[in-house]
Amino acid sequence: GVVKQLKADDGTILLSHEAISNYMNAMTMPFKVKEPKELTDLRPGDQVSFRLSVTDTESWIDQVAKITASTPRSAPLDPLEERVEERMLPIPTHHPLLDYKFTNELGQQVSLSDFRGQALAITFFFTRCPIPDYCPRLSKNFQEASTRLGLITAGPTNWHFLSVSFDTQFDSPRVLKAYGEMYHYDPAHWSFLVGSAESVGELAGLSNVKVERDAGSFNHNFRTLIIDAAGHLQMVFPTGGDLSSAIVDEILKAANVTNRSLEHASRSAPSP
Repeated sequence: GVVKQLKADDGTILLSHEAISNYMNAMTMPFKVKEPKELTDLRPGDQVSFRLSVTDTESWIDQVAKITASTPRSAPLDPLEERVEERMLPIPTHHPLLDYKFTNELGQQVSLSDFRGQALAITFFFTRCPIPDYCPRLSKNFQEASTRLGLITAGPTNWHFLSVSFDTQFDSPRVLKAYGEMYHYDPAHWSFLVGSAESVGELAGLSNVKVERDAGSFNHNFRTLIIDAAGHLQMVFPTGGDLSSAIVDEILKAANVTNRSLEHASRSAPSP
């Protein structure tokens, strides 16, 4: 593959790689390097070989070897290299997308406005993602966080998780339901949504999620959004990895703020 970006501080490398036989198509994606010291002599543009290892819960590469060195360039960096610090754009209060009817895993038409009054966690994924650290980790975050929230005595119930698929051609309601069942999801608190490519793309753009189709798969960054039940953006997690505890903490805060806000509004309302 060809090195696109190096992040030695967290031991990852962005590679544009060839197809991996019987596993994934050619694409550009980040990989965790088992031994970060293997990145020491690499530069963007270098062509490298590597070994990919995958378990049920994580993946990494090792045996990274330079095949050919990069040549100096003055052209702009690949867009994937320039998107790390892009700014989050909050969804306007009355944006028409809030009323757009997505389809959930049960085949029901739902809109984001249907969840007013609930604390939301929203992330973007596709069911065919082959790397356990990426989309499967995002789904595992929701699985673990929903389980923990359900076990809290007298905990809030006004919360819901939304996993939005950008694989609009493949991820049908039937596929999404089967996927959700793999994570023992509870449809009362977790929905899997799909819609037209245009509507999902617009929602992803408003959430600063960058998605590119690449040889039958997708290159994308990570975003998990926490929105309080009044519709205010509370937190954005711009990374993958294990976020389950942080999601629980943020959902509890979002629900508590909302509950107190609703109580205050009720007390402040004039008597008929």
